[in-house]
Amino acid sequence: MKKDREKSGMTVDVRNNDINGAMRVLKKRMQNEGLLNEMREKTHYTAKSEKRRLDKKAGRRRWLKKQSEKETTEGN
Repeated sequence: MKKDREKSGMTVDVRNNDINGAMRVLKKRMQNEGLLNEMREKTHYTAKSEKRRLDKKAGRRRWLKKQSEKETTEGN
């Protein structure tokens, strides 16, 4: 027999049988926790060099976005 244990993990209450709303809340919570990205990363093996390349690409994207935001605020 299993002992009664406290629930672990993420839970979402379903109100008025609104499953779509509960799913939306669950997805939002998972995204905020970073679980979606973690699950996506663990679906297949990624080599170190590939991770490094992707991190560099993401950093450049962030930098370019920051630069374009800076230009728009200075331009106004």
